[in-house]
Formats: sequence, C-alpha cells, structure tokens
Amino acid sequence: MNSSMHSRRITIAPMLDWTDRHCRHFHRLLAPHAWLYTEMVTTGALLFGDVARHLRFNPSEHPVALQLGGSEPADLARCAQMAEEWGYDEVNLNCGCPSERVQRGAFGACLMNEPQLVAECVAAMCEATKLPVTVKHRIGIDQIEHYDFVHGFVDTVSKAGCSTFIVHARNAWLKGLSPKENREIPPLRYEVAHQLKRDFPQLEILLNGGLATTAAIAEQLQQVDGVMIGREAYNNPRLLAEWERSFCDPAWAPSRDAIIEGMVEYAAQEAREHGTPLRAIVRHILGFANHLPGARSFRRLLSDPNALRDAQPELIREAWALVGARAAAEDLAG
Repeated sequence: MNSSMHSRRITIAPMLDWTDRHCRHFHRLLAPHAWLYTEMVTTGALLFGDVARHLRFNPSEHPVALQLGGSEPADLARCAQMAEEWGYDEVNLNCGCPSERVQRGAFGACLMNEPQLVAECVAAMCEATKLPVTVKHRIGIDQIEHYDFVHGFVDTVSKAGCSTFIVHARNAWLKGLSPKENREIPPLRYEVAHQLKRDFPQLEILLNGGLATTAAIAEQLQQVDGVMIGREAYNNPRLLAEWERSFCDPAWAPSRDAIIEGMVEYAAQEAREHGTPLRAIVRHILGFANHLPGARSFRRLLSDPNALRDAQPELIREAWALVGARAAAEDLAG
C-alpha cells in the first residue's frame, strides 16, 4: 500500500496499552484508508530497550505512524531514523499526554510550555528522516486558555518543519487530574482548532477529542483537514467500517464474517511466526459484536482465561458462532 496515496482524513488515535500491532491490524481490516498510530514509545525504550518489540508491525498496517515521547533533539532524531528504517510512514511527537509519569520525563503536554524546544526537536527529526514529522498537542496548559498560547506554539513549531498538527481540543491540566479525567473534564473547544486552520491555511490541521458519530465527524471535516478518533473507534470498532464508507470509499461493505475470518488468519500467522498467544489478539475485538444478539456470550468466551489457555485461532470462530447467524453474515452497513 502506497501511503502517499492516503490522506489523514480519518485517523485512529495512539492509545497506550490499546493500539498495539494486533489492534492496528484489526482496525486496518475494518478501514483500509484510515491512518493508524502506534502507542506512544519513549526514546529511551528504543535507544536502550527491545527495539523489535516496540517497532515490529505487519505490512498490512500501512499507512502507519510511530508516535514518540521525548524531549532531547538528538535522541528524537535517532528514533526518527529508526522509524524510517523499520518502514513507518510518519513519525509523530507527543506534546499532549498529561500524565505525571510523562511529565517527570519532561515530555508530553508540558512541552507546550517550551515551543522553542519542540521546534528544535522537530528540526532535528526532519533533518534525520525523509518521513513526515507531525505533532500532537493540546490547546492549552492548566488555566492558560487564551488563543495566543496555542497559536504561538503552532507558529513556532511549523517554522521548524512540521506541517501537520493534530489538535486535541482540550486543555491539559498537569496537576490534579488523572489522564482519564484529562480526556473528560477540560471542556472541548473545537473552535480553537477551526481558528488554527483559518490562521494557518497552509498547514494540515486534524481535530481530536470527543468525536463519536458519523454526523459529528462530517461536521468537523467542513472546518479541518482530518479527524482523529480514539476510544469510540476502539470500543465500537464496527463504526470504523462506517467511517471508511462515509469518508473514504463509498463502495466499502465487507461482511462481518469476513472480518472475523481475517482475524482468524492473522492469529494463525502470529502464532506460527512469533508464538503470539491468542489472548494478546482477541482482547482487541471484544467490542466487535456490540449491539448484536449473542454479544455477551462472544465477549465472555474470548475473555475466559480457561478457554484462552493454549487456545487456537479457531476459538474466534467458535465465539462468533454464538452471535446470531443472520447478524454475523450481514455486511457492516447493517
């Protein structure tokens, strides 16, 4: 798949502990044109850890971006080179994560307070790789809500070579809120992303935060270049096929059975080539049967430790057989 042929119209957010390579393969089956992102990987994990564990992915995942966490330009430059060497299509710098652990590492959302440092990081990465270097960020920090703050950040960083900004349209509260609360409590202000697009028409501006319906996505695509969807895509994955059809390929209509068979084949390949246990894969597909008859039985079987112990890929078919046959056979427009 030639990633240059795909825009970032629909993108799936990097989500820690969720968007691993198994999850991304599943999402790719549902949405051939969506842009996929890895979980955030720190520069230290790549420079001093198991590189293959963090960077291995299936060729089916293209286009796929590696999201990095870090704040040392030289380290980020080396990791950007590694992203290119491993075949990724983009490298993304995390300037939006508010967790205290990430703050202790001096990266994530707290970097928005240091736009010049971010610019130096982006410049170093751009010099080290031919891949697009993108930035994911918030619209403010703590009580800083004036537009000039995020405008200045984007202006400074764009001059260093970044032309794509993924705007999580909430402030990040660095003290007093957990990462989960930071996704829910600070109010969404989509108008800030809209204003950024008006002020920087030459940049690609993507909107992230709170998007959960086809109608909401369609409305935002009138104002920005693309959207990034997180938890709704993970928890209700069949929506990915709907978004693919609505915004990328009007003819897209795979059957639900076909998606399940794709995952059976993938699980067999993973077991054969890497010894991957089935439980590492099926945890990502539990939401696929949501709102269908037999959904609870489907989830129960694929979450049962006893059933999963030494389980073969056929267990996915066995679980899917518990879903009403008519519902299972319908295409994903149903």
